[in-house]
Amino acid sequence: QVQLVESGGGLVQPGGSLNLSCAASRNIFRINTMGWYRQAPGKQRELVASIDTKNVAANIADSVKGRFTISRDNAKNTLYLQMNNLKPEDTAVYYCNILPPLQNYWGQGTKVTVSS
Repeated sequence: QVQLVESGGGLVQPGGSLNLSCAASRNIFRINTMGWYRQAPGKQRELVASIDTKNVAANIADSVKGRFTISRDNAKNTLYLQMNNLKPEDTAVYYCNILPPLQNYWGQGTKVTVSS
């Protein structure tokens, strides 16, 4: 059974930091490139960053370069997204999925709100 559970979101002031986590089923995590996606209110879901099974990051969105870092712990089947210097435009629901994403893998996501 595929399971992706995101956590770590919350309300943070501009300039603050959050570290998101995604606990994944071992059967998909160990063989797939993983990605963090986000969907802001009224916008389409977009890929924020991806990382392959060898921990090589790629597809970093221009809007988050230099601020967000994607990583994974293959022993724990967990994906991370360290978000620094958050901006109001980072407000969104953040999801993890494989790359390319599969519809039936989407979880509930974790909501990030950046506001003063």
